[in-house]
Amino acid sequence: MASHGCSCCGPASRVDTASIPATSDSSAGGSTPSYQVTGLTCGHCAKSVTQALQALPQVDDVQIDLAAGGVSTVTVTGVVPPEMVRRAIEDAGYTVLS
Repeated sequence: MASHGCSCCGPASRVDTASIPATSDSSAGGSTPSYQVTGLTCGHCAKSVTQALQALPQVDDVQIDLAAGGVSTVTVTGVVPPEMVRRAIEDAGYTVLS
């Protein structure tokens, strides 16, 4: 029986992927810092992080470039302190790389 669970739903599978560079886009009017995050393995994980970040004040938009089992890029548009973003991601159960 093959299982493709994720860290939020069950046992996570490990996939080696190349590191994804952070990106920045200032076209939306606010700052758009990107965070390298591990532990995201599926759309449910991405949704959990998106909801956690959208609950923060002054977050305008959240974009996730999902690299299942690897290093995903989370970009947050708005005026929110980076430490607040990191805490929200970590509280959702994922790891922000420094």
